[in-house]
Amino acid sequence: MNAAPDAETVYAHLLQAVREGIAGRDVSLIGIHSGGAWIAERLHRDLAIGRPLGTLSSAFHRDDYGRRGGRVGLPAAMKATELPFDVNGADIVLVDDILFTGRTVRAAMNELFDYGRPARIELAVLIDRGGRELPIEARYCGATHPLAAPRNFALRRSDDGRFALRIE
Repeated sequence: MNAAPDAETVYAHLLQAVREGIAGRDVSLIGIHSGGAWIAERLHRDLAIGRPLGTLSSAFHRDDYGRRGGRVGLPAAMKATELPFDVNGADIVLVDDILFTGRTVRAAMNELFDYGRPARIELAVLIDRGGRELPIEARYCGATHPLAAPRNFALRRSDDGRFALRIE
């Protein structure tokens, strides 16, 4: 598989899966910065979820933080966690763009538990590219598209909110 899938088609599949999975539930969406936050913003709007949208940074809980150029304080490009609701007892759908090793999701859950103890956490991802190093699986997935390292997906969001994917 050399070509990246059409991001809008993949998003439509993810939207449908989340819509069916959360029907009748009072859920809160939390997007992992940055691609997951973009997807969560659009899901929040398209699903007309009444609860506020949260965003989360997994940077400080990553096991490779030092190797990724982390330093004291927030780098200019890093966004802070914002959870405008009580996490305790919440039914949460955590949203990310690309699921690969599982390390970002593990770090995001560690960050989330710093704010409280949710009743449930489900994972929604635009693409599962395989290559897991941790036992993490998405409940909602737009597409599965295996991609061997060192190649990566790059998600872009246009000014009108549409998504595009490319393989680097």
